[in-house]
Amino acid sequence: MANEARPCPCDIGHRIEYGGLGHEVQVEHIKAYLTKSPVDAGKAVIVIQDIFGWQLPNTRYMADMIAGNGYTTIVPDFFVGQEPWHPSGDWSTFPEWLKTRDARRIDKEVDAVLKYLKQRCHAKKIGVVGFCWGGVAVHHVMMKYPEFRAGVSVYGIIKDSEDVYNLKNPTLFIFAENDAVIPLEQVSLLTQKLKENCKVEYQIKTFSGQTHGFVHRKREDCSPEDKPYVDEARRSLLEWLNKYV
Repeated sequence: MANEARPCPCDIGHRIEYGGLGHEVQVEHIKAYLTKSPVDAGKAVIVIQDIFGWQLPNTRYMADMIAGNGYTTIVPDFFVGQEPWHPSGDWSTFPEWLKTRDARRIDKEVDAVLKYLKQRCHAKKIGVVGFCWGGVAVHHVMMKYPEFRAGVSVYGIIKDSEDVYNLKNPTLFIFAENDAVIPLEQVSLLTQKLKENCKVEYQIKTFSGQTHGFVHRKREDCSPEDKPYVDEARRSLLEWLNKYV
């Protein structure tokens, strides 16, 4: 789910086999996956999960990729111990499941993780990246927390509302052209509203021929047609962080 206005199924795609370079830690009331950067530059990135939870190997793979580029990364359990969505779950029950996992009601967890990064990891510059459900969460926190120097929302969008376009700091939105969850009309509306209301840097990139989940749910050996788009999207994500964090 990456769309508050139109919740509907999202395919888990390729669940990769990946052990991870980091380790699990306790951050106040939540668990998290932490990967230290090879170079301590005082920079950190919070990576926000999709509906399949903080332990999904794909999300940890992305966190480790970001860590390898100079950031301490942390993937907190924003469901706070509640079960993630299961790929074989009954989609008719999804709206009810989602009610207790609101991507815009995570401030308590964000506050705890920010404190941890500042005090335990000595982070002075912090960014945030989120996928699907986490993309909605990124959109939310980039409107509320000025301490996030940059955000990247990957196929996540908040429904039209006059109060969701005033971003505090530079934000990159990545979308897929053939996303069954987020119609292009909604991307166009977001583009229009940001142009009218946003006072900071932002960018919206829509990738031709791609589907929901393409950035983190496709294997490294995906089809030759898709790989350039996956690579470009990941490169854009890193370049945005490098530019603004």
